[in-house]
Amino acid sequence: MVDDERIMLSHGAGGRVMQELISSRFLNHLEPLCDEMKSSKIEVPLGAMDDGAVIDGIVFTTDSHTVKPLFFPGGDIGSLSVAGTVNDVAVMGADPLALSLAMVIENGYSISELERIVESIARTCELAQVPIITGDTKVVENGAIDKMVINTSGIGRRSEWLDGNFDTVREHRDFKGNWLQDSNLSEGDSIIVTGTMGDHGIALLSFREGYQFSSEIISDVAPLNKLIEDSLKVGGVVGMKDPTRGGLANTLNEMAEKSKLGILIHEEAVPIMSGVQSACEMLGLDPLEIGNEGKVVMGVVPGLAQEVLEAIKRRPEGKDAMIIGTATRSVRGVVMKTVIGGKRMVEAPIGDPIPRIC
Repeated sequence: MVDDERIMLSHGAGGRVMQELISSRFLNHLEPLCDEMKSSKIEVPLGAMDDGAVIDGIVFTTDSHTVKPLFFPGGDIGSLSVAGTVNDVAVMGADPLALSLAMVIENGYSISELERIVESIARTCELAQVPIITGDTKVVENGAIDKMVINTSGIGRRSEWLDGNFDTVREHRDFKGNWLQDSNLSEGDSIIVTGTMGDHGIALLSFREGYQFSSEIISDVAPLNKLIEDSLKVGGVVGMKDPTRGGLANTLNEMAEKSKLGILIHEEAVPIMSGVQSACEMLGLDPLEIGNEGKVVMGVVPGLAQEVLEAIKRRPEGKDAMIIGTATRSVRGVVMKTVIGGKRMVEAPIGDPIPRIC
């Protein structure tokens, strides 16, 4: 019988369906080859499914961007491409060194709009202090793509603050990690989010669909390498992940599953802008499942969580940061204690409720 399965939008949405596709159709073919060729130089392999891989001390990551529309409140495909890749390198515990930029452009696209996007790329690179050093351009026939696709790859070198950060962790508990992997949580670690949840996805949706809400919602797209550096200077950070597709719900479930313990969060502690909350209630969406492009979720040893939080809050992009919960064996999966005193499971979304946001 011929296999007639087809790729669906949910396969690229960051949720459970995408994870299953990667595990069953990619890793089963590619991971054995990595294992055959693997040496001690591969420190974080493909199968770890982290935000980046590490080989010979270099963090490497790549991402393709298909956001619709290309321009949105607070950013565009250019700023999104740079910030997303810079953040994927930084959350592994590396200083981003350089990026590549590959653009696939539809025949007939406006050159003036293309220049706007390239100018935005340059501004975001300047903000992050990370240059583009190589690239590629292709033009395809009308209808082959929707205007433009951008791929950015990034490399980074181990942060000068990472070893000191881990030394501080080891003063509080046994710790064998060498990079900021999302599998590093242990019992009692505090969970910090660096700002309000759902801003990017709701900004995209409202602009794309023409929804009028009581307040304008702006994307949070931003490079966070300097904020991450400040948290490492304090010490005590064990793992990080940026809550992009699938939002906070997907990120916490990945961290819990890989760390083999539960996470208990408190509803009143999760920062959500009133406009995002209202929009989600009107549209029947869960703000915990909405993607972000300028936020990080961190696991921090409990004795230093408040100090790390204060360092984050000193930066403008971290002013709304909060400690939202704890890693614990007292629950399975991710559980939220609600404002009325009950508890509910926070499941990983099957797909992304808002497609084409990155």
